[in-house]
Amino acid sequence: MAWRSVVITQPARLRLDQRALAVDGDAGTVRIALEDISVLVIDQPQVSLTAQLLSACAEQQIAVITVGADHHPNGVLLPHLPHSRALKVMRAQLDLSQPRRKRLWQHIVQRKIRNQADVLSRHRHDAASRRLHALARDVRSGDAGHAEAQAAQAYFRQLFGTDFARAQTRLHNAALNYGYSVIRSALARNLVAYGFITAFGLHHRSELNAFNLADDLLEPFRPILDAHVLHHFPLHTQEHELSREDKARVVGVLHEDVALCQSAEDMEHCTLLAAAEAAVVSLSQRLDDEATSLTLPALHREQDTTICPDEGDE
Repeated sequence: MAWRSVVITQPARLRLDQRALAVDGDAGTVRIALEDISVLVIDQPQVSLTAQLLSACAEQQIAVITVGADHHPNGVLLPHLPHSRALKVMRAQLDLSQPRRKRLWQHIVQRKIRNQADVLSRHRHDAASRRLHALARDVRSGDAGHAEAQAAQAYFRQLFGTDFARAQTRLHNAALNYGYSVIRSALARNLVAYGFITAFGLHHRSELNAFNLADDLLEPFRPILDAHVLHHFPLHTQEHELSREDKARVVGVLHEDVALCQSAEDMEHCTLLAAAEAAVVSLSQRLDDEATSLTLPALHREQDTTICPDEGDE
């Protein structure tokens, strides 16, 4: 299984060299086996690469991410239908009933809010954490009561301060936006690899979004990235742009240990990158059965104390 994320931030020439990515730069050449790479981020305008390399990346199911003038991800190259039963998966995906979609979304929102509660607990906001855990238990099918929005309003202000807003130009938001985009691309890579149509989501349904399904699965990953950003950027700063080193730290979340939860009795630890694939695998399994739970990530806690409470709540 691919396990590395590669970020190119210096002028370089990228080429294919015997099933490896060769990076020719001022300091010499670095080679990385393609089979080890899951995500390749090209964050430098002075990078040239060959069509042969792009084709090899597609064959290897590597998500190649490009960035815009603002240095935020703006595009991703995904493999073209590599799944052996792509048509069967697509038909099953489109045939999912609305009640099933709503129940799956309920499970995703519950896990997201519980992860937010655990992040608050990690930062000693215990009362707010308890409120979010209680809110997660009350999530209804399809999140009819808008528990996700209620949790987000309390969560961000408690975590980043009462004057914080996601639309502000500040370093924390830049890091969050960058990290969310990278995780979203990793999820999209896996969805395509397992034959899904990424534009057809469970809850997200924007006609302008080609990755609605990736955005659905992204939700429980967001709090993990939030905790990662606060760990590496704990202090408020007037800076609002990420340095090369900052971006490398943010992308490092892909290799952070998380707990993988389906129920309180079924939990293991893995990297976030592996958790992204596990979430997609569990969604593909839901196409063939009547279950409404997914294998989703939870915040890793020390000494194996992470639990997945009440995952079967209605």
